Amino acid sequence: MCDLNDNESNERCEEKSKSKSNHSKWRSNTKKATSEIFYEYCSNTSIHGVQYFGQRRPITEQIFWILVFLVSIVCCFSLIMSVYHKWNETPVIVSFSEKTTPVWNIPFPAITICSETKRILKTEGMTYANFYNNLTSSIRAGEKYTPTNITKDELDEFRTLLHICNTQIIDKGMPLLSTSKIDYYDILNQMLPSFERYFFFCKWFNHFGTCDTLFKKTYTEEGICYTFNGLSSKDLYREDTYQHNHFDSHNAIEYSEYSNRTLSWSLQNGYDTDSGFKTYPARVLGAGARAGIFIALQSFKQETDYYCRGPIQGFKVLLHSPDDVPHVSKDFVRIPTGKEVLIAVKPNMITTSIGIDDYHPLRRQCFLHNERQLRFFKIYTQSNCELECLANFTLEKCGCVKFSMPRSLYTPVCNEDKIYCYDRAENDLLMSEFTEGLKHTAFNFRGPTKCNCMPACTSLTYNAEISQANFDLEEMLAAGGDTSFLEEFPGSQMSRLSIYFKESQFITSKRSELYGITDFLANCGGIFGLFMGFSILSMVEIFYHATLRLISNIIRLAKNRNRN
Repeated sequence: MCDLNDNESNERCEEKSKSKSNHSKWRSNTKKATSEIFYEYCSNTSIHGVQYFGQRRPITEQIFWILVFLVSIVCCFSLIMSVYHKWNETPVIVSFSEKTTPVWNIPFPAITICSETKRILKTEGMTYANFYNNLTSSIRAGEKYTPTNITKDELDEFRTLLHICNTQIIDKGMPLLSTSKIDYYDILNQMLPSFERYFFFCKWFNHFGTCDTLFKKTYTEEGICYTFNGLSSKDLYREDTYQHNHFDSHNAIEYSEYSNRTLSWSLQNGYDTDSGFKTYPARVLGAGARAGIFIALQSFKQETDYYCRGPIQGFKVLLHSPDDVPHVSKDFVRIPTGKEVLIAVKPNMITTSIGIDDYHPLRRQCFLHNERQLRFFKIYTQSNCELECLANFTLEKCGCVKFSMPRSLYTPVCNEDKIYCYDRAENDLLMSEFTEGLKHTAFNFRGPTKCNCMPACTSLTYNAEISQANFDLEEMLAAGGDTSFLEEFPGSQMSRLSIYFKESQFITSKRSELYGITDFLANCGGIFGLFMGFSILSMVEIFYHATLRLISNIIRLAKNRNRN
């Protein structure tokens, strides 16, 4: 209430009245301007169906068009979510490259060959079979095994053979036979059969000769093997690993042709442009047996210890990329005695386009060469990663690692009492990876696991087509009347191996974007345009009418009221 006799009160009342009047005018102007903008927008917008909202139509028609508009919006967002899930979960596709790649653009496969003869069977002294039977008999009887009629060198050899013979039959109760430490690599070298007798001769680049210029020793889970065209330990292992510091000192056979050369190849960049034709690692000039490698292998009946490696004798051959450390027991081809085996190689290479670098590794399901650093290896490959993971898991479970596993300089090496532990650790790791992988089976990708060993984005593998035939050396020599070879090498069982590229060119695969951000926006725009006629300019129209046009109308109406 205003006091008529109080001038101040009257002034306050007048101010309040003006304020209420101005506020009422502003609300009226805003409501009117909004109404005008709404009808103006509905009449001029490019979005389909909206023009009917600004027209005076029967209520049934208005409801019909509202429902149609809402259904269009729901369909739009449903399809857009489907496109988004496809873009988010499978952004990368592996397709064939547009051009073929010549085989001289990639290295010839590294070839690791392992003889099943780990120790020459001796006619004098205790055999491995006698040693193992006496040992297991003592374990079953619950007695402590005491080696008798055996020298220290023989005991060290038998302790080493326990690690490379059939470890699957080693029981959990295997005791520690001696507290003295042994260097397994020294023992393996001491009892190793002669390289020259088992690798009889080789042919490489049409040059026949001895094999010692081509092969180097490789220490694997099955003892000493020989590798052709693999990277040296200096190029594979990091400087603080045992393998980097000790393997070359144990390696009497070197790459005389390639060891002094600088590494001129990487999986990501290929060969250097000025590398020439004699490269490290080596490559060939074409396909066919003439351009490949030929190896004559032999073993001897009287030197074969069937108790160690079982009834299947001969050689194991593994083809792998030069930057992979061979894991012979995982994947190999058998070369039986008295056979000629031909292996036609078909390379399988996957490259990477630049567009997928920005994706997270889990989305593209691979690692770039600089994304996943390994503790023991300089070069990331899935095989090297899995071998390192196995070493770490074995160390965690058993407190030591097998002598062949990558390790640091001070990591303890398992003795014979830990054979059961590290042999079962590999099975436990496989089960752990499987269990963790099941958690992500609902998704269209491989989730993170303990090892986290996804494939490298750029990878190279070698597929093999194998054929074989009988190699009757004795029949051939008898037909020629020459028996001098069998007199010089009594009991010889010869095998021949030929490895070559099947074709001169091959088609590589390529990882590239399936849906980039441009494709995603284009799909969204197409869906909006199909159902609603919506575009970027439609968004500009909404912004324009909701801000600039609305403010302009409010100001115009306010001026008109003031004039009136």
